[in-house]
Amino acid sequence: MFPKLRCKNDSAMSQKRIIIAGGSGFIGTALGREFLARDREVIILTRNPRERDNGVREILWDAEHPGEWVQWFEGAEAVINLTGKTINCRHTPQNLREIIGSRVNSVNAIGAAISEVQTPPHVWVQVSATGFYGDTKDTVCDESASSGRDVLARVCHDWEAAFNVTVTPKTRRVILRVGFVLGRESGALPILSRLAKWFLGGAAGNGRQFISWIHLNDLVRMFVAAVEDHRLAGTFNAVAPEPVTNASFMGALRHALHRPWSPPAPELAVKIGAWLMGSEPSLALVSQRCVPTRFLKAGFAFQFPELAPALHDLCHKV
Repeated sequence: MFPKLRCKNDSAMSQKRIIIAGGSGFIGTALGREFLARDREVIILTRNPRERDNGVREILWDAEHPGEWVQWFEGAEAVINLTGKTINCRHTPQNLREIIGSRVNSVNAIGAAISEVQTPPHVWVQVSATGFYGDTKDTVCDESASSGRDVLARVCHDWEAAFNVTVTPKTRRVILRVGFVLGRESGALPILSRLAKWFLGGAAGNGRQFISWIHLNDLVRMFVAAVEDHRLAGTFNAVAPEPVTNASFMGALRHALHRPWSPPAPELAVKIGAWLMGSEPSLALVSQRCVPTRFLKAGFAFQFPELAPALHDLCHKV
């Protein structure tokens, strides 16, 4: 157990503090900007803290050991956990151990920290992924669907299991199963856009695999809703309402970039290309057809429910 820690300054007692573990990446950077704009104090927990000039404060954290980072949980409004080794790597046994370990260890550390402070955060928002459902083919999956059986499904299952067994009776808990995030500056979209601009924007494999995508702006708004809407608890699919096939996605992307039809990349070519880039071919070939049933029932209004307007919004600056 962590030792009882008391905050050493008045600022750390703020009720409007947002803690983002693993918040120095693509999604965390966008969340930091949004919560700063909403007049929150933003604390990023990271293994490599640096000075920032935008009002965000980065704190050194180590999921294996308590430290200064624990004190910032005292009286915080929310903790958002984005921590985890990227899955965009070759899924060797060693990498898979690190992928699972980084996720489970961070969940355990945050759960322990919440249990040790006197006034715990009001809400804990834990990221997961639509990979939880495995390769769904044409099957539509809402939040009630069972977990899949492939490697990434097992990763997500263990990740969420660690979260579900933590005991935080004073902290509301939310899991967001995030899909394929579309953003201008980072993520997969800039890479796919460059391929399309080079006339290599064809479908991957047979192109029939579904992509459960989400515009970064809507994803950020989902995190804000999870923090601010006290009705939200449990598991939510963080995806747009209309998943599309890979072939449809690439066709829409080519249209947004004013590029002509491109031939599909055979499955073998996708596997070779992924190997050369140090990635995992299943990330492009597995089908996930997920829908945000619980967000829709809660009245969440998407800014970009359809793919074409989302790509038009993003691609003119990609």
